[in-house]
Amino acid sequence: MMSSITIRQLDERTHARLRGRAAKHGRSVEAEVRAILDAAVDLPEQNFLMSLHTSMAEVGGVDLTIPARTDYPRPVDLT
Repeated sequence: MMSSITIRQLDERTHARLRGRAAKHGRSVEAEVRAILDAAVDLPEQNFLMSLHTSMAEVGGVDLTIPARTDYPRPVDLT
């Protein structure tokens, strides 16, 4: 079973931008809104890097050696 919602008092500029976005993706405004909502609710609680940081912190972290920067950048000829 599919659910439905009604969005009242949607700003006309927002609706116009939704129409443009829907046209760009070759779908109806309704299908575009569904795609936007589907993408929004599928976002993870934390981004990947924050999850990695949290899991490494739980085991004491990791010390990485950062090499000194001794090389100069190579010259670029823009002519």
